[in-house]
Amino acid sequence: MSLTLRTISREQHLAFIQSLPSASHMQVPAWADVKAEWRSESLGWFDERSGQLVGVGLVLYRQLPKIKRYLAYLPEGPVINWYAPNLDDWIQPMLAHLKQQGAFSVKMGPPVIIRRWNAETIKKGIQDQDVKRLRDLEADYIEPRAFEVADKLRRMGWQQGEDGGAGFGDVQPRYVYQVPLANRSLEEVHKNFNQLWRRNIKKAEKAGVEVVQGGYQDLAEWQRLYEITAVRDHFRPRPLSYFQRMWTALNTEDPNRMRLYFARHNGVNLSAATMLIVGGHVWYSYGASDNIGREVRPSNAMQWRMLRDAYALGATVYDLRGISDSLDESDHLFGLIQFKVGTGGQAAEYLGEWDFPLNKLLHKALDIYMSRR
Repeated sequence: MSLTLRTISREQHLAFIQSLPSASHMQVPAWADVKAEWRSESLGWFDERSGQLVGVGLVLYRQLPKIKRYLAYLPEGPVINWYAPNLDDWIQPMLAHLKQQGAFSVKMGPPVIIRRWNAETIKKGIQDQDVKRLRDLEADYIEPRAFEVADKLRRMGWQQGEDGGAGFGDVQPRYVYQVPLANRSLEEVHKNFNQLWRRNIKKAEKAGVEVVQGGYQDLAEWQRLYEITAVRDHFRPRPLSYFQRMWTALNTEDPNRMRLYFARHNGVNLSAATMLIVGGHVWYSYGASDNIGREVRPSNAMQWRMLRDAYALGATVYDLRGISDSLDESDHLFGLIQFKVGTGGQAAEYLGEWDFPLNKLLHKALDIYMSRR
């Protein structure tokens, strides 16, 4: 198949995404509006023979201070056939186009999963003193074609960060936790939760915790819980305006793209979460909780409701997003994987983010600048 690449309209881009079983929420056209501080462009790959659109990519451009040169970033993209034998024919026209657009460096995150580990395997790993990381465990599933993709990228001159590409502001997690829903009943999914999760869901029900959906007008209440969480977990929270923009942009594109959930007890909101939906892929995106009312287990109740709603939407996967690959109980991020493993799903490792320096000098300068921040 010979391919040509050109800028496409948002309508073309969206129509292509809608024709797929799923794609990353960071590759829908509206994500460009969420990331308003970046310039953006929709790219389309066309089959020369049929003239058909066969791949798309959302590119975000971040300008370097003082000069008209850009970092071009395709978060969790582009949306192309990554296993195509002629991967070169997809990637080279993109690099040529981005160079023309003034990019000095390109960063992308192929949406390709290499390995998966089941909850049981991870639990055994946690109990084993010699196991410190997911990678120390034999995976339950390996995608051999993913290694071929990595080899091809390396041969083309793409570079991979040791840490999965950390070093730039909006870096995506390399390890995620997912609950597969395809060809499973809800009873099966519930049965796969660990005892603690099932007990906590029951506890919340008994205590009368109710889980409700919110709207745009409830984002200020979301922000209140989110800022409490930020203080407790020592991270810098995004401003309310970010979530308002996210809600408006994503739900204008598709009224069911973003949802907001609250778990409340006696009329008081104790935890909250945002959920994103693209085709059959549903993400638990941001979570927040108060310091009070933890004994009634609002977070477990909320996750169970979101998972059931994802199932009702016909989702094939409920994605709990990022985890660290550390299985060391003394690691400050260990609690995150411990919480998510309770859902019975599986940890997945993506290929990580890759960089292509179009201008080696500027790329190096950016690296140095980012490492000092």
